[in-house]
Amino acid sequence: MKRLLSYMTDYRKESILGPLFKMLEASFELFVPLVVASMVDVGIRNRDGGYILKMGGLLLLLALVGLACSLTAQYFAAKAATGAGTALRNDLYKHIGTLSYAEIDSVGTATLITRMTSDINQVQNGINMTLRLLLRSPFVVFGAMIMAFTVDLRSAMVFVVTIPVLCVVVFGIMLVSMPLYRSVQRQLDKVLLTTRENLMGVRVIRAFNRQKSETEKFEGENDRLVRMQVFVGKISALLNPVTYVIINVAIVAVIWVGGEQVDSGILTQGKVIALVNYMSQILVELIKMANLIILISKATACMNRVDSIFQVETSVKEGGGRCEGRGEGSRGSEGPVESLSPISPTAKDPAPKVEFRDMDFIYSGAKAPALSGISFKAMPGQTIGVIGGTGSGKTTLVNLIPRFYDADKGQVLVGGVDVRDYTLDGLRSKIGVVPQRPVLFKGTLRDNMKWGKKDASDEEIYDALNMAQAREFVNDKGQGLMLHIDQGGRNLSGGQRQRLTIARALVRRPEILIMDDSASALDFATDARLRKAIRKGTEDMTVFIVSQRATTIKQADLILVLDEGTLAGMGTHRELLNSCDVYREICLSQLSREEVERDEQ
Repeated sequence: MKRLLSYMTDYRKESILGPLFKMLEASFELFVPLVVASMVDVGIRNRDGGYILKMGGLLLLLALVGLACSLTAQYFAAKAATGAGTALRNDLYKHIGTLSYAEIDSVGTATLITRMTSDINQVQNGINMTLRLLLRSPFVVFGAMIMAFTVDLRSAMVFVVTIPVLCVVVFGIMLVSMPLYRSVQRQLDKVLLTTRENLMGVRVIRAFNRQKSETEKFEGENDRLVRMQVFVGKISALLNPVTYVIINVAIVAVIWVGGEQVDSGILTQGKVIALVNYMSQILVELIKMANLIILISKATACMNRVDSIFQVETSVKEGGGRCEGRGEGSRGSEGPVESLSPISPTAKDPAPKVEFRDMDFIYSGAKAPALSGISFKAMPGQTIGVIGGTGSGKTTLVNLIPRFYDADKGQVLVGGVDVRDYTLDGLRSKIGVVPQRPVLFKGTLRDNMKWGKKDASDEEIYDALNMAQAREFVNDKGQGLMLHIDQGGRNLSGGQRQRLTIARALVRRPEILIMDDSASALDFATDARLRKAIRKGTEDMTVFIVSQRATTIKQADLILVLDEGTLAGMGTHRELLNSCDVYREICLSQLSREEVERDEQ
């Protein structure tokens, strides 16, 4: 809750004025029973129409002033709640953006979406209602009891007995239901996860005709949620009838005691009506307080869940701030590096652009390393091919270069400097990444291309499209750079999406280009033209090409062959055919024996 209070400090004025205006409204409300009592005891008893109209006007004035105070209070409460909720949501989004792949994998996308949406909405609603009712309801309850003492001491003793009994009932039910509401929220997470998986995988579900089993799975999770909600709902539902019974018994007691007082001439009928009205006010406010406590318990549980995300720290620190247990850097205590040092590919004895030194990496919670003992050098201007079986660690290897993950042992160096000594912006601004799964964003083609370079000109974009073999189909669409892209690029084919993501990376003219199996959806002819164009247009870049196809990487200057997380071989295509059984096996599975034998010679 400390974190939430820090967001409320920007809305001190609203957080103070909101409850104060609510209490002011309550003050006017407490005078209403006395005015009604005066109308009965004076106006009606004496048949004084003028007095009745006068008191009626006073009631109308109290109602109007109370309404104005209530609207003002609700304005300030809503402003504070929405402002704090917006700031909290913005900061959570920024924090999630700082997390590395490791933390996002661990927490889960569905959980992060739930925290960003429904949990923060619950917190925002809790703030709003707390500012409006947290002080008002107790003020009315105890104010009504005090006002009852001003009316009649003996009758007011009923209030002294009733209020503690009501408090025991209300807070007892709350103590039982609050942990149950937290369980309901956890089950809601599971339902949302199942829903997200089904919606994202709807094509696969239909392709395998698994609609029935997935529906049964969802119904199972949803039924558990319903049972939990019904159970906690039944407990909470006891609140209203029990409190109404207690209040009605108390009203009967007030009328009984008050009736005796009236018979004795000690009390007037109007004062008895005032006492009954005060008891009714207490009932209404305690019901409000009970509902508020339920809401606060939900909001508190949700805020704790949001706070748990804030407490997740990224394992990828900015330059100079690495986590314990990671490999030693090359710069020691020097300041972080802002960008890569330019290295000429024609310089005498140039330093490697990318270098892995005895690097090990293990995923969080895994029993065995994903990569072990990886050492190689990629020189400026070289094309590096990465090949291996499924799960051999190809994607993991290239993800370590832009620091999506950090090595557990050894070093990853770029431009002769450990990647952990760069600022993240400085490192990643010089690296172009084409991910394994092509991701495009809703908007125009120009907007998507400018993700690679914000100030890219149309000429630069078209050059990148030409190199990525995407210019032809873009021209066929007839909209040029204003071509509309649906969310995720759903209006494009898989191959078109891949070519556009390649073009997006090429627009920025990076010093290091990483293509992670980014041509898997292309036909062999287009793939060949793409490789030729990239090799011609990226002479000054160090290019990493991850692929399952031997033909895609066979022309690379250096080929890395991965097998179960280890470097099984390293060299050119011809060298590996003669020295690496794993690579030869891959080539024989894809190429004819004649082609392989010809390449060996």
